Amino acid sequence: MVPLDETDRRLLDDFQRDLPLEPRPYAAMARELGLEEAEVIARLAALQDCGAISRIGAVVRPNTAGRSTLAAMAVPADRLEEVGALVAALPEVNHCYEREHRLNLWFVVTAAGAVGVAAALARAAAATGLPVLDLPLEAEYRIDLGFPLRWT
Repeated sequence: MVPLDETDRRLLDDFQRDLPLEPRPYAAMARELGLEEAEVIARLAALQDCGAISRIGAVVRPNTAGRSTLAAMAVPADRLEEVGALVAALPEVNHCYEREHRLNLWFVVTAAGAVGVAAALARAAAATGLPVLDLPLEAEYRIDLGFPLRWT
């Protein structure tokens, strides 16, 4: 992992929530941090390249802009990294994570509609050779995905 300076840490902490909703959000972030827009974009790209972040974008309430589903897979421990990388590489997957359970790989798929979600799940199964359990939303709960980061 590349060491992060104070500005990188502020980018990660300060903009987890409330990304500016305006035509040039990176310019607004730059103004707040006392930087140029190009530097904010370059820093975010570097954070993505080193694996500190996987994506930059809005998170919208499920099934309000297209369709989404939670999915899970039971992956042999010796294949977890490989399968996780294959699943995470699908453009419809917006996050993918390990859990301590028989179903140890979980991910969220978002697409324009139900057909796109089903196709992405089928591609995940085909790419990995493992069955995918589709866990569509039945009841909505508000979960805040932002959290203060601890810097050691």
